[in-house]
Amino acid sequence: MIKKCLFPAAGYGTRFLPATKATPKEMLPILTKPLIQYGVEEAVEADIHTMAIITGRGKRAIEDHFDISYELEHQIKGGSKENLLSEIRSLITNCTFSYTRQVEMKGLGHAILTGETLIGNEPFAVLLADDLCTHEEGSVLRQMIEVYEKYQCSVVAIEEVPMEETNKYGVIAGELVDSTTDTYRVTDMVEKPAPKDAPTNMAIIGRYILTPDIFEILRNTKPGKGGEIQITDALLEQAKQGNVIAYKFKGKRFDCGSVDGFVQATNYFYEKM
Repeated sequence: MIKKCLFPAAGYGTRFLPATKATPKEMLPILTKPLIQYGVEEAVEADIHTMAIITGRGKRAIEDHFDISYELEHQIKGGSKENLLSEIRSLITNCTFSYTRQVEMKGLGHAILTGETLIGNEPFAVLLADDLCTHEEGSVLRQMIEVYEKYQCSVVAIEEVPMEETNKYGVIAGELVDSTTDTYRVTDMVEKPAPKDAPTNMAIIGRYILTPDIFEILRNTKPGKGGEIQITDALLEQAKQGNVIAYKFKGKRFDCGSVDGFVQATNYFYEKM
């Protein structure tokens, strides 16, 4: 059972400045819901109810969002707008939220390692809120948990991207193990390779299932690309033992860390209203 989901949410969101100067990028709304709420709802859809969030300076809005606002609720109680808080109330009631701070920005691998005290010695999910995913028949995390239950090792979500965009992602190479579910046993991983150096165009997106030995590996992982501790480098150590599965997920992903992807997501969800 995967019982906990880790949300790295300490980044600065510089691509959205000046909007993110005082507002966490995870709190930017797609229509009326912030990105991180979509992520928490995806975790809940996968039967995960313990949320571990890695924050940083200027991120108090995330904690406040997943808390009761007595003054606001008193003001709208009994009115036509009371139901607008029903979804967030349900999350607050049915989930446990815990927080710790990433004091220095040393990369995604470091952010995940910072969450060790919240996770403990058990497998867990990792969700990057600015990768907004949707699928009518089950969330991407639910799909990945099914893969984990079969292979009992770390799982990364992948999608094919244009070769000229490989320098934006961690890219995998692997051996197809199940064509019906598009799963690969990873043999190589490269962080943000130039197109000419990319082993494939299969890119890792912001969804992971990780086994707890990843923490010890991260502790011994030296800074890589950009001087940061890369989760890709740590996963490569697992992959050398045959312990990483890549899964080509079903659904749509919007890169809401970019302005273009954010606008696309907004238009998509608006049309589905």
